[in-house]
Amino acid sequence: MPIGRGLFGGSPYLGVYLRVSDRVALAPPSVSESLAQDLERILGVRVERTTVLDSEVLGALVALNQTGVVVTERLDRSEQAALERVAPVTVLRTLQSALGNNILVNDRGALVHPEFSDRAVAAISTALGVPARRGTLAGLGTVGMAGLATNRGAIIHPKATDREAEVATEVLGVPVHRSTANFGVPIVGACMVANSRGMIFGRPTTPVETVHLQDGLQLLD
Repeated sequence: MPIGRGLFGGSPYLGVYLRVSDRVALAPPSVSESLAQDLERILGVRVERTTVLDSEVLGALVALNQTGVVVTERLDRSEQAALERVAPVTVLRTLQSALGNNILVNDRGALVHPEFSDRAVAAISTALGVPARRGTLAGLGTVGMAGLATNRGAIIHPKATDREAEVATEVLGVPVHRSTANFGVPIVGACMVANSRGMIFGRPTTPVETVHLQDGLQLLD
């Protein structure tokens, strides 16, 4: 099963800058050609280059699956057009503005920051076309950075409790596995991107971590 490792502008925190689904990868305009080619080849997606709110940290700011894209502020015309080429865009007014950090989602469910209002949880559910439920991972509300989910499996913070893991499994509809990446970093969602076809993680990720990540995302041959 395809795997890769890389850097974004010298940073191993690929999940901060990139956001992917089974159809597309969102990447800043400055993404290197080699990394863009790896996204296409390893994950089997097309790459849509854009900024969001004039920022390159797309992974932190955007939540998406194959049904929808969620952001928190009005975009300029070019950004709006780029995201609309990915999926319908919903603008959500909330204090938890970095939605990529605060929503862990696949095409079956969404685990969201516990401080989202009832209105925000309902809006996220509608926009992404999945049930949404509040939760934490290792006590962190930033579940989109503390975990990573595909339609085959999920990786979560190694200090997530058994109850947190149970909730994540119930919400996302896939088995979960605890692991680190980038040589011991527990916020795995910040370290890597993945979909049902493959994964790309930060260059410092160790061989032992690679096996755990493959196992957790059901990517072992």
